[in-house]
Amino acid sequence: MIPKKNTIFVRGLAKECVFLKFKNRIILISKSEIKLITSLQQKKYRNKYGLFIAEGKKLIADLLNAGLKLQLLFSTEDLLELQIDYHIISEKELQKISSLKHENGVLAVFEIPPNVDYNTSGLTVALDAVRDPGNLGTIIRLCDWFGVSQLICSPDTVDCYNPKVIQATMGSIARVSVHYTHLISMLKKTKLPVYAAVMDGGNVYSKALPKDAILVMGNEANGISEEILENIQHTISIPNFSKNNSAESLNVAAATGILLSEFRRTIER
Repeated sequence: MIPKKNTIFVRGLAKECVFLKFKNRIILISKSEIKLITSLQQKKYRNKYGLFIAEGKKLIADLLNAGLKLQLLFSTEDLLELQIDYHIISEKELQKISSLKHENGVLAVFEIPPNVDYNTSGLTVALDAVRDPGNLGTIIRLCDWFGVSQLICSPDTVDCYNPKVIQATMGSIARVSVHYTHLISMLKKTKLPVYAAVMDGGNVYSKALPKDAILVMGNEANGISEEILENIQHTISIPNFSKNNSAESLNVAAATGILLSEFRRTIER
């Protein structure tokens, strides 16, 4: 029996891959596949090829259900329920391409979706230079939970297709649109009220928050830049209830969750 061949197209790269349909037939990954997949751990190659990595059954299933285009799929076990072509490989082979310390059995390569314009209504979160992949992934999950359909990031915010970000989103990347743009230009054009989370802002628990707004969150170490603050009308903060004031600040993802909860709670009042 001759294996079925499919041709995949990467930006600037046409590549023929063999998808073996034999049940429990374990194959070796080619050097070219290893080189391509491991290169996607770097932003410049994700941009070059228009591809990103996702690992784990649930995450991959969420991305497939959202309509993202699959290029390659590798698994250490049968995935007959998915009804798609895939490679069955050994754990040793999967370790060669996994970005995780402990691979979890399934790795997929997806196309990065085309850019779309962001909406100018509803509740939006904007991030100024958030650098930690775990924080960005968690914020994307929070946006998904609180019904925020889009996230706007400054160009120096970590790439949302970084493998660590993708894993931290737990599939929410499929339901939240992430846009990268210069925040100052965006804030100058918007007609929405803009709220900045700062340490000395007004107590968020005493504010009547609007349904449609932009919430700006800042860098983990330096907060929101002064240049951006100059273009913001409202500042809010989460009061510190610690008896000894020993807690200096909240993690940016934790603070985003609390503030989004308050925006949604005031709508439901």
